[in-house]
Amino acid sequence: MRVAVIGAGIIGITTAYELAVDGHEVTVFERRSAAAEETSFANAGVVAPGYVTPWAAPGMPGKVISHLLSRHAPVKLAWPLSGRDLAWMWKWYQACKLDTYLVNRAQMQRLAFYSRERLHQLTDGLQLEYDRSPGYMVLLRSEKDSKLVQPSLQVLREAGVTFREINADEVRRIEPALNPDTAFLGAVHLPDDGVANCRQFALLLKNEALRIGVNFEFNTTAAQLDRAQAASILIAGEDTPRAFDQVVMCAGLASAALLRPLGLKIPMTAVYGYSISAPIREPLNAPRSALMDERYKVAISRLGNRVRVAGSAEIGGSLDTKRASSIQTLYKVLNDWFPGAAQHSNLGAHVQEWKGARPMLPDGPPIIGSSGLPGLWLNLGHGSSGWALSCGSAGAGGPDGGQARRNRHGRPWDRPIALVHVQPCRPKPQDECLVAVSA
Repeated sequence: MRVAVIGAGIIGITTAYELAVDGHEVTVFERRSAAAEETSFANAGVVAPGYVTPWAAPGMPGKVISHLLSRHAPVKLAWPLSGRDLAWMWKWYQACKLDTYLVNRAQMQRLAFYSRERLHQLTDGLQLEYDRSPGYMVLLRSEKDSKLVQPSLQVLREAGVTFREINADEVRRIEPALNPDTAFLGAVHLPDDGVANCRQFALLLKNEALRIGVNFEFNTTAAQLDRAQAASILIAGEDTPRAFDQVVMCAGLASAALLRPLGLKIPMTAVYGYSISAPIREPLNAPRSALMDERYKVAISRLGNRVRVAGSAEIGGSLDTKRASSIQTLYKVLNDWFPGAAQHSNLGAHVQEWKGARPMLPDGPPIIGSSGLPGLWLNLGHGSSGWALSCGSAGAGGPDGGQARRNRHGRPWDRPIALVHVQPCRPKPQDECLVAVSA
């Protein structure tokens, strides 16, 4: 089949590659001049399936409210808040029920574990070389932090994740560069998890996709899908739509605007995250892999010869406006744990301060599968877990539903996540699409 993929972030790249391997003729449309230029550009890079859980969880509304007035709060509201943001927050609040959370968590974790497996298969099979390090630790500053993390540890046990609760001395043996002046209780060590450079992987996989025949059209904006035939795409600046057999929507936040005229209203909003990336000043003072400060929800990652610090969840505001306090929190956490690791204070050092927009759905799991309209498939709404879910989502969301992939592996593929079908809306503008999970 002739298949178009809209979007060349990590979701679009992995989707295009898997479709091409399955024998389809694939064209990727990307509005930017290169792949992985938006949400995939400078994220934390952590691949920890056991920690891929819905934001909408019991008790989360109270936690968010308690953080709002804190200077270094992990969750913040920014002005202006749009009507879309407020509607999203109400839907998120409604999704924080225990039964909803348990179903969504199970779906996301099945997909996350499969995705990590597929990431390793691609890396080894294609001999991809990119910045990555094994191991992941969640740092606990106090007994209070340890108590707060216990529900998460129960989730890990139920998922069969290998982990250990270790004291500060053992943490320092694993990460000897930790600041000796920072007192802390211990950590949760997850040896099978790790960190990897999402953008580097995306660019390498793009090259592999080119090698097997995928056509990439950069600086090319999909302006409109045809109401009568959703597999026809009108490109900005062109007069005639381009016709395909199937279209897979992987355009992140831009997807909502493209789908709305077709009667598909996706309850998705931007939840902004921040990162700083800086050259390592002294390797002996830098982290060996990835760590998460549980109190501030900030990750510190070793990516080759750089340190990346990432965190914050900001609702409202705009992508163009960086919040100084959010950047300051990243520097604070870095200096608490690895004060001599990066060259961020040197005048000649190149420090990259980045803000990205995560395309978040209120209940957690991404939308993967048929749109309910002929020829249109969806792979979107991964939020802060896009990197951790990307390789698995690519296998679940294509037009053949992974059939060719089951044949290639020579065994039945236990689909990691049920297809999510977004039903066409009724014509009233206030109606929203019904999202129903089918087995």
